[in-house]
Amino acid sequence: MNLESGIFFAFGAMLCWGIGDFLIQRSTRKVGDLHALTFIGLIGTLGLLPFAIKEFPLLWNTSNILLLLALGIVTFISAIFNLEALKQGKLSIIDVVFEIELPITIALSLMFFRESLTSTEWLLVSLILIGIILIATKSFSHWKTRLERGVVVAFIAAIFMGLVNFLTASSAKTVSPLMAIWGSWVIFTIFCLIVIAYRKDFRVFFRNGIEYKWLLLGMGIFDTLAWICYSFAVFRNEIAIITAITEAYPAIALFLGVWFNKEKIRWYQYLGAVLALGASFILALTL
Repeated sequence: MNLESGIFFAFGAMLCWGIGDFLIQRSTRKVGDLHALTFIGLIGTLGLLPFAIKEFPLLWNTSNILLLLALGIVTFISAIFNLEALKQGKLSIIDVVFEIELPITIALSLMFFRESLTSTEWLLVSLILIGIILIATKSFSHWKTRLERGVVVAFIAAIFMGLVNFLTASSAKTVSPLMAIWGSWVIFTIFCLIVIAYRKDFRVFFRNGIEYKWLLLGMGIFDTLAWICYSFAVFRNEIAIITAITEAYPAIALFLGVWFNKEKIRWYQYLGAVLALGASFILALTL
C-alpha cells in the first residue's frame, strides 16, 4: 500500500473518529462506560467476522496470538478511560486532550520502528502540546485545581491510546490489518462480557441495547470503521506520519460538540484548539 492510499485511509479514520467520539459521548451518558464499550466490541466483532474468517489460519501462530492478546488487553484499559473521559467532560475539550496520544505514538515509533522526524515536525508537535494545555485549562488563576472536568482521565486515556496505536500498527504489520482489529475486538469484548456477568448486569445490558439500538449501532459502526481505516493506513506506512494526519479528527468532534451539545468554551480554549488542530494539519501536509 503506497503513501497516497495510506493518507486516504488516515483521513477516513479522522472522519470516523470525529463522528464516533460524538456518538460515544452520547452513548456513555445513556448506558454507561462498560455497556457502551461492550456494544462497540460486539458490533465490530460480528460485523467484521465475515471478512476475518479467511484469515483465521494466522491465529495458529503463537506470537500472533500473544501480540493480539496484548493489544486486546491494552485496548480494554484504554477504552474504559477513554469513555469515562468523554462521559465526564466536554467533547470539544476532551477530544483535544486526547491528542497527547500523538507524541506518545511518535516516541514509540522512533524507539521501536526507527522512524524519524525533522526539526520542523518536532516544532509542530510541540505546538500541538501547547494548544492542548490551553484548551484543557479552565482557569489560569487556579491551574492545578480548575482543570476542565474529565481532563485528568482523558490524559491517562491518551497515554494508553498512544500504546494502542503502536500495538495496532505492530499487529497490522506483523499479522494483518484486519486481524489486528478483529482479534483485539474479540479479546476486549470477552473481558467486557465477563465483567457484566460478574455484576449480574445482563438484563440492564439487553434493555439498553433495545432502547438505544440506533445510537449504539451508529457508535459501534463508526468506531470500528475508524480503527479499520487506521490499521490499513499504518500497514505499509510510518506510524508517525499516519497518526499525525488522523489527529485532525477533533476538528469534526469540535464542530459536533459545540453545535449539537451547545458546549461553551473560553476564548483561549478556542485559541488552543486552533493552535493544536492547525499544527496537526500542517504536520500532516508537510510529511
